[in-house]
Parts: sequence; structure tokens; C-alpha cells
Amino acid sequence: MPYSKIVLTDADVQRVVDRIAHQILEKTHGAQDVVLLGIATRGVPLSRRLAERIRTFENLSLPVGTLDITLYRDDLRQKAVRAVGRTEEPAGGIDQRRVVLVDDVLFSGRTIRAALDALSDLGRPSAVQLAVLVDRGHRQLPIRADYVGKNIPTALSEQVKVRLAEIDGVDEVRLESAA
Repeated sequence: MPYSKIVLTDADVQRVVDRIAHQILEKTHGAQDVVLLGIATRGVPLSRRLAERIRTFENLSLPVGTLDITLYRDDLRQKAVRAVGRTEEPAGGIDQRRVVLVDDVLFSGRTIRAALDALSDLGRPSAVQLAVLVDRGHRQLPIRADYVGKNIPTALSEQVKVRLAEIDGVDEVRLESAA
């Protein structure tokens, strides 16, 4: 029987973003030489929210960019055709800076592997870290996030659906059974 359960409400999402912003500030010693790079699609508004929260907390403007990984995916032949998005390098580039990749859900690790490949075409950062709203487990590659909003244990038959106000009109994270 299909089900859908809210695991993060609007208030929870805001609280998680605040916590990740604080963690970035703490682990990077005040976000010196940090740039945020949102992975399309929902990583982009999340990276902008993190930058805004850091600006609120520390009066510090972090450069924010976007990373489209479509052409770097290893499943291009297996999935339906998808339009290629835009990659926007953050102001000042990424060379010799700490890049924090931002995404909504960490699952198999394949999206992040593609992001690392795409990142290498942009330049050479001094370090790369990963911030995700949700880690649902089931890794196929040895990748872990440095900043995790919420760990949600899932079955492979379940899906984690992130909805963000900038794209979907509402902030929430749902756990759903596969149809």
C-alpha cells in the first residue's frame, strides 16, 4: 500500500539550514576562502539559503555558484533525455579555495562523483566538502557528506522527495513508497 510521510516540515528545513550554516562557519574557521556551489536543481536554492544565513550570522558574503552535472552522469544512456542546465562559476572562481558542494539528497553517491568530475573542469580547489539536506544511505561509492541536515534511514523501495519554496512553492521533505 503506497504511503507518504512528512519527515521535515517548513520549520524543520529552516532549522536544518541554519545548523549547516553554523557548522560550515565552525569547521572552516569563519568560512575563509569558502565558496558554495549548488548542484542543480535543488542544491542551487539550498546554497543560496546557506549563503544568506551565513551573511546574517557573520555579516560575511560568500560567493555562490551553480553546477550542472548532466553531461557528467554515468547513467545518461539509461534515463530519459534531460536538458542541460547552466554552470555558473562563483565570483573569483574556485582555484585555491574551499568549495562546499551543496545538494538536497545524498543517496548512491553517483551525483557527487559526477559533480567532482564537473568541478575538475572548472579549476583546482584547495579542498572540496559536501553539504546535504538529507542523507538516506545506500551508498554505491565511497562518498560521505561533511555537513548533513538529517539522516533518514530508508529502504531501497522508498523515495525521499525534497520540495523547496523557490521551485515547488513549499518547504518539506517526504518519505514515500515507490509507486
